[in-house]
Amino acid sequence: MIINLIDVNNMKDSLNRLGDDNMGLKKVLVSFMREEAYKPMDIQELAAIFDISKEEYKMFKKSVRKLEREGVIVRNSRDKYGLPERMGLFQGKLQIHPRGFGFVTPEGEEDMADIFIPSSFINGAMNGDIVAVRIIKEDVGAKKCEGEIIQVLERANKTTIGVYEDSKNFGFVIPEDKRMQKDIFISKKDTLKARTGDLVVVELTKWAEGDRKPEGKIIEILGKKGDKGIDILTIIKKFGLPEEFPQKVLDFAESIDEEISEKEIARRKDLRNVRMVTIDGEDAKDLDDAVSIERLEDDKFRLGVHIADVTNYVKENNPLDKEALKRATSVYLIDRVIPMLPKKLSNGICSLNPKVDRLTLSCIMVINEKGKVISHEIAETVIKTDERMTYTDVTKILQGSKEEHLTKYDYLVDDFKAMEELCGILNKKRLNRGAIDFDFAESKIILDENGKPVEIKPYERGIANRIIEEFMLVANETVAEYMFWNNIPFVYRIHEEPDNEKLEKFKEFLYNLGYTVRWNQEVRPGNLQKVIELVRGKKEETVVSTLLLRSMMQAKYSPECSGHFGLAAEYYCHFTSPIRRYPDLQIHRIIKEHLNGKIDERRIKKLVPIVDNASKQSSEMERLAQEAEREVDDLKKAEYMQEKIGEEFEGIISSVTSFGLFVELPNTIEGLVHITNLDDDYYVYDEARLMLIGERTKKMYKLGDIVKVQCVRVDIPNRQVDFYIVEDEYSKKAEEDEKEEILAIVDEVTEEV
Repeated sequence: MIINLIDVNNMKDSLNRLGDDNMGLKKVLVSFMREEAYKPMDIQELAAIFDISKEEYKMFKKSVRKLEREGVIVRNSRDKYGLPERMGLFQGKLQIHPRGFGFVTPEGEEDMADIFIPSSFINGAMNGDIVAVRIIKEDVGAKKCEGEIIQVLERANKTTIGVYEDSKNFGFVIPEDKRMQKDIFISKKDTLKARTGDLVVVELTKWAEGDRKPEGKIIEILGKKGDKGIDILTIIKKFGLPEEFPQKVLDFAESIDEEISEKEIARRKDLRNVRMVTIDGEDAKDLDDAVSIERLEDDKFRLGVHIADVTNYVKENNPLDKEALKRATSVYLIDRVIPMLPKKLSNGICSLNPKVDRLTLSCIMVINEKGKVISHEIAETVIKTDERMTYTDVTKILQGSKEEHLTKYDYLVDDFKAMEELCGILNKKRLNRGAIDFDFAESKIILDENGKPVEIKPYERGIANRIIEEFMLVANETVAEYMFWNNIPFVYRIHEEPDNEKLEKFKEFLYNLGYTVRWNQEVRPGNLQKVIELVRGKKEETVVSTLLLRSMMQAKYSPECSGHFGLAAEYYCHFTSPIRRYPDLQIHRIIKEHLNGKIDERRIKKLVPIVDNASKQSSEMERLAQEAEREVDDLKKAEYMQEKIGEEFEGIISSVTSFGLFVELPNTIEGLVHITNLDDDYYVYDEARLMLIGERTKKMYKLGDIVKVQCVRVDIPNRQVDFYIVEDEYSKKAEEDEKEEILAIVDEVTEEV
């Protein structure tokens, strides 16, 4: 092996600079370990190779261990170091199942399936940790390859939540997260005077090793389990969501002048005489978009989408901006909101409340009868909305079913009719170009004053909802295309093309349902939209749409404009919600700088890392928020069904697995019929056709089948509802056959008599 002396000197120079990130050492060691002749070495052997002196050894050892913690290099069971890929190791994120086993998704290995980790080989790692895995069994048939965790590279959580149990000499905490398999030991000096049954936050001080329990100290007592609001607070703590704004941020928000200066108004386009409204849900308090419409000659429309100018108050790197980037999104948890910005802004000066002056960034488009934007203007504006409308009221006005509203808002009725017409034109254009139009029912969960769910039903999307959706979509596309052609660093919303392997499985599933679809290797959104149209209104519609969605990639933020597959849009961004989404706020700032001629080559260089960081942080926090919102919904659904144990419901089979099938009720609640509860036969899982088939009876349970189920069990900690099938198409047919048989016997007896 040849070692470059210049590189070695650079490495030694790095070791002597405290606070350096050891890039020199990293570069040299990685190059050295990539050599074909390299065999794993321990620290002493590496020190000898690089001629590290006794004085340098301590710093060298510290730096090597740092690279190990970062996952750049790994150490095997004999304390020898090498690169993960050269040592047959894979790096990835661990997901632990409540039963104790786990899976690791290898990083940078797109063609590799998840690695199964038996509980005995987790070796002290915890859910969400970044780990190094050694393969111990290769793939065999349908079985995944198995691995052993040999090193935790990065801990996901330093705190957890659980119920404290006291004893004479020590205490322990039973984690709420069932994926943590061991209780946490708490020394008497670290209990914070918690009592048995208290729900607490624990900071882990020592991690589990072998049979040894993890250790920790209690840093916060939340209250007693079952207290009002504690359940959702537990989830907030679990996901590390921020509850309060730092005092520095609140003080800065309070210092903002709510009066808009005449100087600021004078430099903006004044739209205060243009008729416009906000249209939102009944409970919305952060009104960040208003719309205006005007019919023009030749069947054209002038559509104005006016968005709160949050950046007038949230300047780059001020305390509000730093906190907004950290949060990146508002989080909506049924009965509470964790906002991205303090209420002084989100519900006050930035909210487009009716009949008050507000600063906005407007996208004003002229759209022809075919839905094409033939001209547009993006401008800093000042507006004064006429009314604060709700989706429900606008829908009822358009349906002519609310006389008092037709009278009260008679001066707006023509505008609403024009909006409805333009919405239809835009929707038709979008579908014609191939956009995929999923129509899933979202849940509306209603809680009582004690936080208990009293009603769960599908959220209704009326025409007013669709109007705002279409108007925001066209504004987002218009802004994205405009900024793309100006060649300025920007945050785009992208949706990559689906994975071919997943699509082929989806195609096979459709074939087994009786649908023949033809598409080439390069699948376009229009091909998939045709599938949605084929099943629309049929019993398998929800199932097919769900499987198609699972076959697709997740949308994310990116500095690269690579298009949005699902919308069949070449240019797309998020422009319309700067109160609750950081990407929108960031691009508003860039747009305004561009409009005012403040972007030069120097600023472009500065913007490149800014938009890259904003894209990554916003994508990560969006996923976290979605997980927290989903868990709160699942918790309340489980609580709701606990009161329904023993009751029967009709539902549709929404998913079939090797361990049973999931049934979704009309109110969007989903429950499991475990295979052990299908007790009339032994059932075999047909993966290709996603169905369970009885060995003796040949009875089939497949996606889209309608069944009647009974709620038999609810596991609130694991958010699981268990069903038992009381009636299906086979039992109904058997019952009808039995009735016919009995009637035939009665007829025979009658004839004989």
